[in-house]
Amino acid sequence: MSTPVANRPLPADRHGDASKRHAGRVSAYLCYALLTLVIVLFAAIRYRLREMPLERDEGEYAYAGQLILHGVPPYQLAYNMKLPGTYLAYAVIVGVFGQKPSGVHVGLLVMNAITTLLMFLLARRFFGRLPSVVASVTYALLSTSPAVLGLEGHATHFVIFFAISGLLLLLNGMGKEKPWLLFGAGCLLGVAFIMKQPGIFFPIFGAVYLFAHERKRPAGLRTLLSRTGVYSLGAVLPFAITCLVLYCAGVFNRFWFWTFSYARTYAASVDFPQGLGYLISTAALVVGAAPLVWTIALLGIIACLWNSTTEQSGRWCLAFLLFSFLAVCPGLYFRPHYFILLLPAVSLLVAAAVSSATWVLGKLSSGKLFAVLPGALFVFAFAASLLPQKELLFVMDPVSACRYIYPRDPFVELLDVAKYIQIYTAKGERFAVLGSEPQTYFYAKRRSVTGYVYTYPLTEDQPYAAAMQRELISDIETTRPKFIVWVDDWDVSPGPTPLILTWAGKYLVANYEVVKVMRLPNSAASDSPIVHVFRRKRVPLHF
Repeated sequence: MSTPVANRPLPADRHGDASKRHAGRVSAYLCYALLTLVIVLFAAIRYRLREMPLERDEGEYAYAGQLILHGVPPYQLAYNMKLPGTYLAYAVIVGVFGQKPSGVHVGLLVMNAITTLLMFLLARRFFGRLPSVVASVTYALLSTSPAVLGLEGHATHFVIFFAISGLLLLLNGMGKEKPWLLFGAGCLLGVAFIMKQPGIFFPIFGAVYLFAHERKRPAGLRTLLSRTGVYSLGAVLPFAITCLVLYCAGVFNRFWFWTFSYARTYAASVDFPQGLGYLISTAALVVGAAPLVWTIALLGIIACLWNSTTEQSGRWCLAFLLFSFLAVCPGLYFRPHYFILLLPAVSLLVAAAVSSATWVLGKLSSGKLFAVLPGALFVFAFAASLLPQKELLFVMDPVSACRYIYPRDPFVELLDVAKYIQIYTAKGERFAVLGSEPQTYFYAKRRSVTGYVYTYPLTEDQPYAAAMQRELISDIETTRPKFIVWVDDWDVSPGPTPLILTWAGKYLVANYEVVKVMRLPNSAASDSPIVHVFRRKRVPLHF
């Protein structure tokens, strides 16, 4: 019996379904096109400025990486309190892209582009495509800003690269019976720690989140302990391997002294009121470079607390913000590049604000104009943050950009100093820099006669300073290098003149002569020269 026409179910609106699918594909293509455009834009900015001279942290990493390529382990000829992960990363970068500033910055360009893509993928775990593009755009913008010294290859960039990679893998492993995902996530987050000590807060965050998630599952205590144990094993493994490799290389004791014993005294040298002052002044500069974007991030915090549709993702983002801020705090120094550790969390909050506002306006009105308003406001905030930096990012040449960001540092002048030393020394011949400019060794492709590539620790008010000064003096007097570079960037604590300065004044006059003097271009003629190059006298007088 045939069914009456009036009672038959209506046929599917195949044309309507196809239109929705087509609109969805167009929306996806548009988001991916915007993401690609942003990655290309900021990669082009970094590529244009790739020849910018290295600042001193970059110089330290590059010199240590250069030594690694020549078989010299970390902490043998370059002492510092940072963990060695970034040294190894720089060894890979300068080995692939070249031992020059452009090689360092092209390597950073590639890593920043990948991190921007990872930010999109991380945001997609919580929001739609367009808010995820907003998160990646926010990260690309803020991580390039000179307010956080984003054009330079600081260790914090490397911490974030591995932290975001690890968190993505961890989120993929949630609820899946694939222990290798948890183990891999732990390994990546553990690598974030060996890039720099503050990175420890990211594997801790991963462990807290994993435990909280697994505790709600009905699998039982045994499964909970098993899965968190697998993750923890992965998180500890990179540091354990690091210790083993350095022990086999014969530098473990020096590594432990610098990265834990000395680092502990360094971190304890700033009291809370002083640290709070640093936080306020630096945060004002960082936020002031993109005030509208940071305001949207603040609204994102409110959205995470208020919008019930994003309750779970909101809790995750707020917890991530807390641990990211804790990563900025160790030592209470609050230097600008430390805030790079906060940028992924801020980017997610901006995405949360845009996503929640779009949802709210969509509920209030069916008109498409209201739906696109949050995105349009973000575009305005993005443009308002980018345009004030247009001279630096789009017009200045690399040298001018360096002088603009670092007007009182001799980073440009040290290129000529290193070239001079390279010309007048043989391969394998060593020299010394009395100052904190390790990039000079990297440029000259010559090794230091001492491991003290920074002089800051020697004049700090800390218990190891006197022994460090005596060791540096012994290194120079024993080797008597052909060249000594004196750089006026000493940071001397109040009190009696340190031994190293008293000694240097007498020793250099007695045994060396000045052959080159470099001044900053904005220095007055009466100012003290910023860099002296001393050459050993042909008939040295003994001191």
